[in-house]
Amino acid sequence: MKVSPEITPNAPNRPSGTILWLAGWSMPPSIFDRFHDLLPDFHHGSIDYSAVETPDELFAMIDNAFLKEDLHPPLLIAGWSLGSLLALHLAESRLADGLVLLSGTACFVRPQEARDRGWPEAYVRQMIAAIRKDRSAVEAKFRTTLLTDTEWTTGLGEMLPQAGYWTTSALITGLHILRTEECLSRLNRITCPVFLIHGSEDTVCPHSAAEELLAQLPHAELLTVEGSGHVPFLGREAILADAIRRWWHGVQVRSDSTSI
Repeated sequence: MKVSPEITPNAPNRPSGTILWLAGWSMPPSIFDRFHDLLPDFHHGSIDYSAVETPDELFAMIDNAFLKEDLHPPLLIAGWSLGSLLALHLAESRLADGLVLLSGTACFVRPQEARDRGWPEAYVRQMIAAIRKDRSAVEAKFRTTLLTDTEWTTGLGEMLPQAGYWTTSALITGLHILRTEECLSRLNRITCPVFLIHGSEDTVCPHSAAEELLAQLPHAELLTVEGSGHVPFLGREAILADAIRRWWHGVQVRSDSTSI
C-alpha cells in the first residue's frame, strides 16, 4: 500500500482527508494519478494487488492496510469496477467515512433475467480458462469493452495504461472475486455517504447496476456521465475531481448542520 506522506505543496494547510484508490481488474493504481494532482487538498493512497495469488490474500491485504497506515481521516475509499466491490467490502466493516464508486456494482455476475445489470457467470469462467492459455489475448479483448465506439474513435484509448501490469495469478484471482463476491444482500449495512459515478453506455457494469446501488444504499448520489463507457473518468478527471470535491463538501456541511 502506498500513502502520500505529505500534502501537495499548493494544497490548503488543512487537508480534507485521505482518498484511498482501488483500481479495476488488470489496471495499475497509476490510472488515478491525474486525480492526485487535481485533488491536492486530499492525501492519496492506493493498494496495489497486481501480484496477489488468491482471493484470501487480496482481502487480507486490503483489510490489513488499515492496521498499518496512517490514513489521515476522514477516509474516502474510491473504487473502480472490481475496486468498487472491494470498497463495499471495506465499508461493511465501517472502515470508510465515504465511498466514491466508479463504474460500481454490488454483484458482477448475474443470472439471465438480470443480464441488464452484469455479466453471465459463464463469461467469467471462460475468461479464467482462456487466461491460462493466452493472457495477452484476454486482456486485449477485455480492453475493447472498456470504451464506446466514439471514445475509441476520438483517441481516448491512448490514455489507457499499457496491458501486462498484473501477474497471471492476480488476473485469475480478480476474476474469481468478480465471479463470487456479492454485496447486494448487505448494502443496508453501509451507512456512510456514497457518490456513484457511472457511464451511461457502460457494457461491463451496466448503468442499471448503478441505479440498483442508488436504490438500495441508504445515502447515495448518482452522477451519470452521458456517452461514456466503463472508464467514465478517463479524459474527464478535471470535471469529476470538481464533482467529488463538491459532493464531499456537501456531505461535510450536512454533517455539521445535523451535529449542531
